[in-house]
Amino acid sequence: MAGDITFTMIKPGAVKNEHIGEILAMINQAGFHIVSLKMMRLSKESASKFYAVHKDKPFFESLVDFMCSGPIVAAILQKENAVEDYRKLIGATDPAKAEEGTIRKKFAESIQKNAVHGSDSDETAQWEASFFFPEIERFYK
Repeated sequence: MAGDITFTMIKPGAVKNEHIGEILAMINQAGFHIVSLKMMRLSKESASKFYAVHKDKPFFESLVDFMCSGPIVAAILQKENAVEDYRKLIGATDPAKAEEGTIRKKFAESIQKNAVHGSDSDETAQWEASFFFPEIERFYK
């Protein structure tokens, strides 16, 4: 499945602001198949582990706090060239720099509260998908 999946999370701000349906609709309209989907709340421990790559950055603690502040929606998405195509759909991390029509431009509050997470490589997508979903919870096309 490498190259054909990516991982996303709808972050607490977008969940709180009731954007789940609109974001999922944009994902579907872009041709992605939803392989797995769940709503949950991250513990501080799980958020810290998921974002460990940023542990030495000054924004790490506030990122972890934000990610634990409310429920998230985690999903595995399937499509040819999934990672690259999803990165285009979500737009730049900074919503002020994101292209019009992207998820982050439409729904993000700020760089840190940027509405969604998206994997940055095929390898990362595999790791992130496994972090949230065992194989029994995956329904590939």
